[in-house]
Amino acid sequence: MLEELDIRNLGPIREAAIAPAAGMTAITGETGAGKSMLLSAIRLVSGGAAESSRVSAGADEAWAQAIFALSDDVVASEHSGDTNDAGDDADSGLTGAAAAVAKAHDAGVDPEDGELFLSRTVRASGRSRAVLGGKSVPRSVLGAIAGELVIIHGQTDQLKIAAAARQREFLDRVAGDEAELAAYRKAWDALAAMDERLERLRSQESSARQQADYLRESIDRINRTDPQPGEDEELKARRERIENAADIAQGVGSALGALDASQVDVDAADGTSAVELINHAVTSLRAIRVGGTFAEQADRLESINADLGDVVFALSQELGDEGSVEDLDQINGRIHELGDLTRRWGPTLADVLAWRDKAAFDLEDLDASPEKVAELESERQTLYDAALAAADVLSAARVAAAADLGARVTEELGSLAMLGASLEVRVTPRDKADDPLGPYGRDDIAFLFTPFEGSPQLPMGKSASGGELSRLMLALELVAADTRGGADQTFIFDEVDAGVGGKAAVELGKRLARLARSAQVIVVTHLAQVASWADAQFVVTKEPPDADDDDLGVVTTIAEVNGETRVHEIARMLSGSESEASLDHARELLSDSRLTLPLAGAGAAGD
Repeated sequence: MLEELDIRNLGPIREAAIAPAAGMTAITGETGAGKSMLLSAIRLVSGGAAESSRVSAGADEAWAQAIFALSDDVVASEHSGDTNDAGDDADSGLTGAAAAVAKAHDAGVDPEDGELFLSRTVRASGRSRAVLGGKSVPRSVLGAIAGELVIIHGQTDQLKIAAAARQREFLDRVAGDEAELAAYRKAWDALAAMDERLERLRSQESSARQQADYLRESIDRINRTDPQPGEDEELKARRERIENAADIAQGVGSALGALDASQVDVDAADGTSAVELINHAVTSLRAIRVGGTFAEQADRLESINADLGDVVFALSQELGDEGSVEDLDQINGRIHELGDLTRRWGPTLADVLAWRDKAAFDLEDLDASPEKVAELESERQTLYDAALAAADVLSAARVAAAADLGARVTEELGSLAMLGASLEVRVTPRDKADDPLGPYGRDDIAFLFTPFEGSPQLPMGKSASGGELSRLMLALELVAADTRGGADQTFIFDEVDAGVGGKAAVELGKRLARLARSAQVIVVTHLAQVASWADAQFVVTKEPPDADDDDLGVVTTIAEVNGETRVHEIARMLSGSESEASLDHARELLSDSRLTLPLAGAGAAGD
């Protein structure tokens, strides 16, 4: 939720700090006092256009900052890594604060003490700076994150719901069809991948055929050579032995003669060998009749002799194993053959083999033979049938939710001074002959609004005034909250009370308060019957310029009102005066507005 909004030098607001309630907050004040500047501040930190004309007179820059508090569940999931690899949020299923945290993480910023800081600076020269958690980011990043945390229902913001994609998203949210949508997306992704593969095959030209020929010839070349992993290194070691055969024979023979003369020609042996000398030493020690150290040393010498025996055996196996000149010619030829492979597809034989295996796979995709295309088209039909079946399941969930949503919103509109108004949510399957499947199913979804009885049914966004559309959005959000539970988002309503008065104004206030049971609600209103339901109320007031500083012009102040101060503000809103009668009326209205509200999902308040 929005924990705090700080503003400095924005229009007539020199400095202000607002801490909205967790439930419903009302922003009130006389017409022209500057209530719109609060929405301007929200739009700024949401990545909206920066207008240098909004900088206060005499100031170098305007600044706005929004601090959003995150629920413990969202913070816990962020620390556990659940949101850190979210990727595309539309595909990951993340919404609200969880999606905002994921997008902030992608921008290199994580929540600090369970809070996200979004700020924007607009200089009088027209340049602006967007900051997320103390780090400069593109303003589009602020827009993406704030879009998950704040939903503004104002005259300039309502057209977003006119987009077919937004209407589909809203219906899916109410329908709770995440499982059906995920199943369909999995089938659709497989179908799309197959379509891409077929398109590549069908669009191949001579360059692709040349590539296929190259891969085929290269694979054949490697297979003919039949390299084995590490073969070249083994061959180089063998070649080194052959090339150094004389040195090896001389060195090994001399070593064996010194260690054990019996292993070589006796005439070639130079004196008594090491084995014989150690055996003589052992015999001498054993001949001593005194035990103890002499026997121990004899044992040690026998152990050394055993090790010498192993060395002698190993060296004797090396004699005569160097190969011939003919072997050397064959080895050099094979090394050259393998070197040609590693120069082309190496640097190692393992790389050559890996390249061959990948080339064989790539060759399948480049093989555009009629048989291959026919095989893939058959696979494609199977995938298409599976995607179509998943789309039908998704459509059924949407159709059921659409009928319920339309009926319940129409019922809510009757209590919002819009008697005779109705909403139809139409789910129309696209014609199968036109290949109806798309990334989100096979449905065309339209929100059709009738503002009054007898009026033609028109697409939402083209058939209502700003106030009517705000109330329609309130009805939609109420039904969504009743159906799907609370949202970790902040709803801001502007002009929702346009053209409303009397009992309808009370019902409007009740419904805003009802929505505030499951989400944070901020409403800019001029109706006391609406403001009285708020958990917190802030008054925007115009102050005349200071006589010592006329250049500053009119200054707007923002202050929270409580107790009797709030009573006086409600009285002013009711009658424009603060007479005793209006004050009594204000107290009565505030008292009545604190009646117990029904829990979300229990029906309209006051029913």
